[in-house]
Amino acid sequence: MMPTPLVIEDDILPHHPLSDYDKIKQSLSTITSSISSLEDVLSMFGLSDMPRAQRLGIYFGVLTFALTICAILTLLTLGGTWRRIEQQSRLGGVSACAPDGVSRRRGRALLMDRLLDMRDWMMDDRKCTHRATMGDDATTTTTTTTTPLTRMLMMAGPPTGGTPDVFGYMENYKAAYLRCQDVPGGPILGGRPYHRFEAYARAFAGCGNRTTLQYRFSYARMYESLSGKSHECDEKYAKLHHERPHDIIGRTCRLELLDVDRHSRDLYEITSGRSIGEYKSYDPHEVWCFLDHGPFEDEKSLIESDVFRLGPDEAGFAIVNSITDKLTGVVHLTGDDPKNLRLQMELPIVGPYVDDSVEVMEAYFLLLDRLFAYGYRRVQMCVDSQDVKGKRWSNRLGFTLEGELLKHMIVKDANRDSLVYGMLNSDWDRGARSFIYGKVHGDAARKADAAIVSKEQANHEQEERVRSMSKEK
Repeated sequence: MMPTPLVIEDDILPHHPLSDYDKIKQSLSTITSSISSLEDVLSMFGLSDMPRAQRLGIYFGVLTFALTICAILTLLTLGGTWRRIEQQSRLGGVSACAPDGVSRRRGRALLMDRLLDMRDWMMDDRKCTHRATMGDDATTTTTTTTTPLTRMLMMAGPPTGGTPDVFGYMENYKAAYLRCQDVPGGPILGGRPYHRFEAYARAFAGCGNRTTLQYRFSYARMYESLSGKSHECDEKYAKLHHERPHDIIGRTCRLELLDVDRHSRDLYEITSGRSIGEYKSYDPHEVWCFLDHGPFEDEKSLIESDVFRLGPDEAGFAIVNSITDKLTGVVHLTGDDPKNLRLQMELPIVGPYVDDSVEVMEAYFLLLDRLFAYGYRRVQMCVDSQDVKGKRWSNRLGFTLEGELLKHMIVKDANRDSLVYGMLNSDWDRGARSFIYGKVHGDAARKADAAIVSKEQANHEQEERVRSMSKEK
């Protein structure tokens, strides 16, 4: 009797995993079946008789569409879109295109404590100055060249006549003297072993105790190098400090408090259009055409103008050449807003023959460096859209064009569109200061200044750590 063959059902034995080759064959069979279904669809519409090339075009079009949909779904999934939609539904349906204002406001970065402290100090200083000048019940202010902003920006001098040392001049002088005595910035002049220590100390102390240490280190070393070049330079800067301790000193120029008696005649001469020395006469409108005042018929008209009559939120400085001691021009600061730590810097009032001089460039550098050292966050320049020289100055100083204000002002009975340029404290720290410093002092001095400030800062931090450790003991 023949044994009956053993029949094994296919679903009894376990399925073996498919190899990669079998998987490819299975995928191709799926595509083939889909293509046949597409041919059935084409035959339904009477398109089965079309040429093979056209049918292949339709096949690839359908395939491209399917792949596009798959790509979009994949990107939405990997990008977290579905997850965000789910989170928004759990939070009450907050729309992505209409963010919650309260949560956005809470997410803003707060200002550094130093900037907030400087803002409070400036606002209190302005209020105290106003009360001292006009009284508590004053409703109007006078206009003088010595404004609160000007007094703040002037260099501090040693206290005289029993006046309080509000800027800590003497304490800073002693500390700076000892620091420079340890490491002077250059060779000592013969017969004057202390001249560098004194120059560094009076410059460092003159910066005041409200400016940043980096600014004080840089300014003091620059001043020390200038006064230490020769015996004549030492005598010159020592005498200048004795007579005018509040001037801001630079390499090619110094900034003096704008004064009618001291500067009005010289300013009228260099901006009146008359010939001066080797310079020929010119049209005075080259200086005054884009300003709201000028040209002036005489010196008296200039004195009575807004050039010398400043408001409480303004400041004026005279740019004086360091070699000749002659007036180069005038620069104004307007719109002082200590609450928001911002102000506006006006274009210089100078003769056309010194319009692009290095003295004017350094004057702006000295003011910008001091403003940002005090904590200002924004300095802007507002230039007439047709003022080619003004736009060139804004670009040379590294200001960024932010926009145009149409019909911004009425100047000399005509419309003026203004271009707004801005400089932020972050711009200044990240490269603008270094760029202008190199333009004024040279690339070698720029590199030396960066190394000096870094070294001085490290030494100061080490001194502070030692001082704190000694106090703990």
